Amino acid sequence: MSGELLMAFWGVSLLLVLTPGMDWAYVISAGISGRGVAPAVGGLLCGHLLATLLVVAGAGVLVSRYPLALTGLTLAGAGYLLWLGVSMVRQSLLLSTSQPIQSTSLVNHSGLHWLVQGACVSGMNPKVFLLFLALLPQFTDPHGDWSLPGQMLILGGLHLVSCGIVYLAVGYGAKQVLRSRPQASRWLMRGSGMAMVVIGSGLLIEQWM
Repeated sequence: MSGELLMAFWGVSLLLVLTPGMDWAYVISAGISGRGVAPAVGGLLCGHLLATLLVVAGAGVLVSRYPLALTGLTLAGAGYLLWLGVSMVRQSLLLSTSQPIQSTSLVNHSGLHWLVQGACVSGMNPKVFLLFLALLPQFTDPHGDWSLPGQMLILGGLHLVSCGIVYLAVGYGAKQVLRSRPQASRWLMRGSGMAMVVIGSGLLIEQWM
């Protein structure tokens, strides 16, 4: 695999990671909690790693050939995002204007909770799976010294590094900037929840159209 292919993929990967979406919304909510950033990011990376391994193993081709399987994954992911989003919005509305965000039940969540929930957020997102399915093969070299699965593993690993750096920066940035500003934290928490609701609703609408 040439360095040019790696750099080209890294540029595309970084651009996608820098685009706010459900992963951003989730890691920001972890940052607001005050101590869930690292486990939340670890969970998100587990979901991305699972998508990479499925594509490398060839399961991605099988799933893409059976629309019902992909539809089921989409519906499950959309429902999970809607539940998370509504919960976050509801919690932000129940807080008083003077109550610090750190005193809410978000802080009582364990690291394992953030890890598992993060893995569900990214692992149940069909767009992550389809992204790897469409993107990884495009940056492989059939005539290279490495096998195609090996090349895709390298590309997937590079994407995980980009995700880890950006998501940690976003999460800890939210933690440092917003934890001492309850009102701003409350509105950001509400916005993150609404973003999840919008994304989940969009996935459902795509299935109906």
